[in-house]
Amino acid sequence: MASITLDRLAHSYDPNPKTDADFALKEIDYEWEDGGAYALLGPSGCGKTTLLNIISGLLVPSKGHIKFDGKDVTHLQPEERNIAQVFQFPVIYDTMTVRQNLAFPLINRRVPQDEITKRVADMIEVLDLADKADRKARGLTADEKQKISLGRGLVRYDVNAILFDEPLTVIDPHMKWQLRTKLKDLHRQLGHTMIYVTHDQTEALTFADKVVVMYEGEVVQIGTPEELFDEPAHTFVGYFIGSPGMNVLPCQINGKTAEIGTTKIELAREYNISGSNIELGIRPEFVSLSSDRAGIPVQIDAVENIGRFKIVRANLEGHSINAVLKEGESVPADPTFRFATDRINVYENSHLVRAGG
Repeated sequence: MASITLDRLAHSYDPNPKTDADFALKEIDYEWEDGGAYALLGPSGCGKTTLLNIISGLLVPSKGHIKFDGKDVTHLQPEERNIAQVFQFPVIYDTMTVRQNLAFPLINRRVPQDEITKRVADMIEVLDLADKADRKARGLTADEKQKISLGRGLVRYDVNAILFDEPLTVIDPHMKWQLRTKLKDLHRQLGHTMIYVTHDQTEALTFADKVVVMYEGEVVQIGTPEELFDEPAHTFVGYFIGSPGMNVLPCQINGKTAEIGTTKIELAREYNISGSNIELGIRPEFVSLSSDRAGIPVQIDAVENIGRFKIVRANLEGHSINAVLKEGESVPADPTFRFATDRINVYENSHLVRAGG
C-alpha cells in the first residue's frame, strides 16, 4: 500500500506543446492517501486513462513527477512499481483453469503454497466461481472472465496500489452491483490504495471515498460524493453528477438577489460579483412546485414519470429548468417554482463563487 503524490503532473501527446490546449492532462498537484479508494470520473477523452497510465508506468508524463510513499517512480517501469492493474477487457490465460489463473501472479512472486491455496480459495468464494474453479477459462462467459481478471488483481496483498480501468464494462447490470459491493468490502478488509476509472457516476459514487472529476484534461474537483452533490466546484460537476443534473441558469447578481431576465430570486447569502458570465446552479431535488402565485412563474413543457419520482421539465425566461417530485406528489394546476435558497450555488466562468466573493 502507498500514498500517491502527483507533483505538478501534466502530459501532452504533442512532443512540443505550446498552450494548455495541447495537453491531454493539465497540471495536477495532489496527494492521494495511503489506503484510500478513489474514482477517476468523467466522459470519454477527458484524460482519465492518461492519468491512470502515468500512475501505472505505461506513460512517462511530459511534466512533473509521481511518487509512491515519497519515492519518485516517474521513470520506473510498471513491474518496478509493485502495482496490480485490471483492464477494461479480460486479461487471463484461456488454457488455465479459474484456480490456476488466480494462483499465477502469486506463484510468480514465490508466495508459499499454503498461502496461495488460502488466498485463491478466498477469492473464488468472493467472485462466486466455486462451481467453475477447475474449468478452463476459455469456456466461460465474458463477465465470468472479467471476474477472474478482477480476482487476479485483488488476490495480491503486497501491492502499492490496485488500478481499475473501467473493469465492469462487459459485466451485466445486476452483476455490476454485486461486484461493486464486493470491491468496496475488499477495500475495507485489505486497505489497499485503489483507483477506479469510470465514466459511470453510479460506479464512482458507490465505490469511492473520494471522486476525482475530470473535464477536458483538467481535474475540476476532488471530493466526497456528498461534496460533489451539494457543492459542485464547477458547473460541469453539477451537470455530470445527478440524474437529472443540476439546473444552471445565466443570471446577474446584485448583493443577495439573482436576476434571471425579469425574474428575481432571493439568495441566502450576499455575493460581490459583477462579471459577464455569472450563473445560478440549483439541483432539481431542491426545486419545489406550488400553486402559490408568489412563486417563480414557469411554463411546464413535460412531466416524466420515472416510477419512484417525477421529473417536471419547464421553461424559465427561455431557459430549461427541471424539478423532481417525490412519489405520490402531484403537479398543481398552473404551478410556480420555489427554490430552496440555501441550496443555490453561484458560478463565475463556470467555477463556484463563495459568498462575499
